[in-house]
Amino acid sequence: MNHSKEQICTLHGQKSLRRDRRGFTLIELLVVMVILGLLAAIVGPNLFRNVGKGKQSAAKTQIAMIGQALDSFKLDTGRYPTTSEGLAALNTSPGASGWDGPYLKKGIPNDPWGKPYQYQSPGSHGDYDLSSFGADGAPGGDGENKDINSWE
Repeated sequence: MNHSKEQICTLHGQKSLRRDRRGFTLIELLVVMVILGLLAAIVGPNLFRNVGKGKQSAAKTQIAMIGQALDSFKLDTGRYPTTSEGLAALNTSPGASGWDGPYLKKGIPNDPWGKPYQYQSPGSHGDYDLSSFGADGAPGGDGENKDINSWE
C-alpha cells in the first residue's frame, strides 16, 4: 500500500503545507546583511591600517631611490643640488659642470599622499634633507601622519 506524501497528509487530516520556495524571505536577507555588516566592521579597520603602513613603506622606498639619484648627481658634478635648484636638477640640468642626467627615468615622484617631497641642501641632518610630511602634509605627527625622513 503505497501512498504519496499528499495522500498521507490528507489521511491524517492535515492540509499539505508544501510550497515552492524560489527566493529568500526578508528575514533571511536581513540576517545576511547583519552578518556582512559585522564582518566589515571587524575587518575594515585592519585593512585600512595596512594601507597606511603600505604608503609609509612606499615613501621610504621613494626617498631611498631619490637619494641614490642625488648621490649620482654628486658623483658627476661634485656637489648635491642646492635647495633653490631642488630635485628638478635631477632631470633638468641646472648648468652644473659634469651633469650627466637625467638621474630619474620617470621624473620626480610625489609622495604616496600626492604631495611633493621636501628637499634642503645643505641639510640640518647631513649633506641634504629629504622628507615627506606623511598623510596630513604637516611636520610632525604619529601613525600615518608621521614624517618620513632620509636621515632616519
